[in-house]
Amino acid sequence: MKAVEFRSQLNPDQTLTVPASVLDAMPIGQTVRVLILFPESETDREWEQQSAEEFGRGYADADAISDELSTGGDR
Repeated sequence: MKAVEFRSQLNPDQTLTVPASVLDAMPIGQTVRVLILFPESETDREWEQQSAEEFGRGYADADAISDELSTGGDR
């Protein structure tokens, strides 16, 4: 099963907009499985933001070797 991820908002008519790039990859008329994730509270949003900031602070220059390996770059 192939998976794609994108962000969307619930429209006033209670529908979700799917980006064209995702629609192009989907087979027309085939049933798909949908998983919707959303924060349970404002506290969850704050925790998500703080986690992202902490992760970014933990990144060191030494970690760049992973970036070079994944992109095929030379040192």
